[in-house]
Amino acid sequence: MEIAPDKQNIDRVFSNTTYYIDFYQREYKWTVEPISRLLEDIFYAFDETYKGNSKLDPGPEIIIAKYPWYYLNTYVTNTIDGRVYVVDGQQRLTTLTLILIKLHHMAAAEQSALADWIKGKIAGQDGFKKRFWMNHERHLATVQALFEDQDEVPTNSGITAVNMLDNYNLISEMLNGRLSSKHKLETFVFYFLHRLVLINLSVAQTDVPMVFEVINDRGVRLRPYEILKGKLLGQIDKVELDANDYNGLWEKSVQSVNRFRTDEIDTFFTYLLKAKFSSSRGTAERFDKDYHREMFKKDVNDALNLDHNPSAVKTFISKDFRYFTALYARIQGAALGAQEALEHVYYNRLNGMDSQNLLILSACVVDDDEEDEKIRLVAFHLDRLFALLRLQRAYDSNEFNDAVYEVANEIRGKPASTIPPAFERKLLELLSIRRGVEVLDAFEYAQFKNTSITDVPTRFTRYFFARLDAFLAAGLNKPAYKVDDLVTKTGAVNGYHIEHIMSHNPGNIALYEENEEQFEIDRNRLGAVLLLKGRDNISSSNESYGDKLKSYAGTLYWNETLRADAYKAKLDFTDLIKKHQLAFESYEKFGPEQIENRQRLLFALSQIIWS
Repeated sequence: MEIAPDKQNIDRVFSNTTYYIDFYQREYKWTVEPISRLLEDIFYAFDETYKGNSKLDPGPEIIIAKYPWYYLNTYVTNTIDGRVYVVDGQQRLTTLTLILIKLHHMAAAEQSALADWIKGKIAGQDGFKKRFWMNHERHLATVQALFEDQDEVPTNSGITAVNMLDNYNLISEMLNGRLSSKHKLETFVFYFLHRLVLINLSVAQTDVPMVFEVINDRGVRLRPYEILKGKLLGQIDKVELDANDYNGLWEKSVQSVNRFRTDEIDTFFTYLLKAKFSSSRGTAERFDKDYHREMFKKDVNDALNLDHNPSAVKTFISKDFRYFTALYARIQGAALGAQEALEHVYYNRLNGMDSQNLLILSACVVDDDEEDEKIRLVAFHLDRLFALLRLQRAYDSNEFNDAVYEVANEIRGKPASTIPPAFERKLLELLSIRRGVEVLDAFEYAQFKNTSITDVPTRFTRYFFARLDAFLAAGLNKPAYKVDDLVTKTGAVNGYHIEHIMSHNPGNIALYEENEEQFEIDRNRLGAVLLLKGRDNISSSNESYGDKLKSYAGTLYWNETLRADAYKAKLDFTDLIKKHQLAFESYEKFGPEQIENRQRLLFALSQIIWS
């Protein structure tokens, strides 16, 4: 590998070289902290010397003789077909350009003879064209407006432009405060251009990906996907890279995912690699941190073949990366808002079942003809697996997480028809482990009979009744409550809370022949609780059932089925009952018999919902 280090002051850095921003470089992301720190460091070195030399006239001889040089850092370039590309250091070089623009305006305002010299460090003649030495091609309008000190500076070209304007304003404020006289300004200009030093490392094209990764892993780290971008796109010939816009394809895919959350693309890569290359939770852990390195280890690279293989990289970007980022974005979109065809993706998000990302990515292949069906089946059966384990008090988080990877391994790249049996086998296996005997029926009343709010988390209890109410709303042809609200809202006014139908009072305890322990067990069963809005309903803990019954009017549909009014002239409800042979009935009193009836009814409804 050939590396040519070159010590340069700012005067040389910005003299006759146009710097192009390579695709390796992220957007210009420096903000207040690094800008302030850079200027504070520069002025600390300058101010200490200026105090003792403020009587001396500004000039290169005085600066070189009296002021020590100051090391700013290294920047890395790569020259291809006469163009110099910045591989590393864009943040610093861009900031130095903004400082030069401000110094130019200040020198011009003081009518200093140095104004034209500074101007030549910002832009100059490059062949037939005049260019800014830091050639931000996509943001030239912003740089031009700052250079010309325009009142309106456009920032619609992206975050780089926004940060340029914000940072220029910060630099302007700091320099105005520090350079209070023409003498100090001109002395600082000489110091800035002659005594601030960078080391330029010029590297060959074949070494760019490796150098880029090493520099960023040892310095202020880029995100793994940004390093991966350099390692992959760096293998493609520059001419072909531009002609086929592989950088554009990459960025489009990244943005489709990052619109959901900053740097979500790293999460995507973690899920994708786990989905395609993990057989268990243990083997998946390797991708949790430095996945961009794991991709190039032998076992993964034997499949992807992305190391020193430009042809495979081009295929990966144009096909695999394009398809799976679009698929992942589709999953995230469905998870944020219930879409009729993908409602279970939304439901899984409410239960924190992000493992659906892994399972769907595992099941699908590039440009999968069965994509819709695979998403639907995976989402439904994951929800079913989780719900039926919870409802039968058989959920164990470690067993469940292991099961997800085992199912993912089984359905990887397989037809959609393999998904339901894979989940069913795993459900029966987990139930068998919990019970210590072979289980052949995925949902049994004997295992649901005593399930209570003490057996399942409060959030799942809310989710259970939200799903139940959504089913009833559809059957009654009535508007449904928003499932998200029922599950997530917990405030005192607009939140939803669990309410015991049987108050803790002597009259109700007497129904159990003073067996208070059995009373508590029974009143906590799912058939003996409701989901109600606001905490006011909870405060009336000693009310009789008759008084409580009145307050259930106009609440969730499941609550209203306790009231006789719910059955009067309700043809849709009658049809729903007949269709599914459901034992709905209203109750004027409520005790052990009614709790058992409601528990059995919940079981029947759950069988339908998670059939």
